[in-house]
Amino acid sequence: MDKSALRKTLVQERLNLPDRLARAERIQRVMRIWLVGRPDTVIGAYWPIKGEFDPLPALYRWQEDALLGMEAATLPVASTQLATQSLAMRSPRRIGLPVVDKQSKTMVFHAWYPGCPMEDDAYGIAKPKDTEVVQPTLLFVPCVGYGPGGYRLGYGGGFFDRMLAHLEPRPTTVGLSFAQGFVPDFESEPHDIALDAVLNEEGAAWPVG
Repeated sequence: MDKSALRKTLVQERLNLPDRLARAERIQRVMRIWLVGRPDTVIGAYWPIKGEFDPLPALYRWQEDALLGMEAATLPVASTQLATQSLAMRSPRRIGLPVVDKQSKTMVFHAWYPGCPMEDDAYGIAKPKDTEVVQPTLLFVPCVGYGPGGYRLGYGGGFFDRMLAHLEPRPTTVGLSFAQGFVPDFESEPHDIALDAVLNEEGAAWPVG
């Protein structure tokens, strides 16, 4: 299997999905339901590129949910940006986005909230600027494709697997993908690390059952 050609095909298919926004809304609902009852207070995610599903609206709702019934939930909305920043700062829950070091090929997570300062990394992907480093206990990971057993096809840089190999304790890993990305005959390699779960617009694609 030529993984380079497979990546290009799957990305193009994803970009051409005529109902991508409707599918994304369904994944938002699946995420929110899946998160109910989870004990995590720090969740890592990603800034979407190349037609990837955007997990940040659902995660901001998750962060906001922690404030229900608290004083911050009744803050006067004098400014939308100030209000969202205030909610994020007051919430006991944190959202992290990856910051990649191109030279060492390593990845860490910095806190993100709506309206926080952003800048492009060495690969042209937006990342938080000068926010605190956080350590997620749960990671939502974008999938170019995925196969049986929870194995993920990424972009080939290897950042995800290298990061997981050195994180202790290892966070729960959850792939996010449109169902279009399922590759039934996908073959994993010895260095690949299986995801703990995969979610798509139809529900939990992995584990099955």
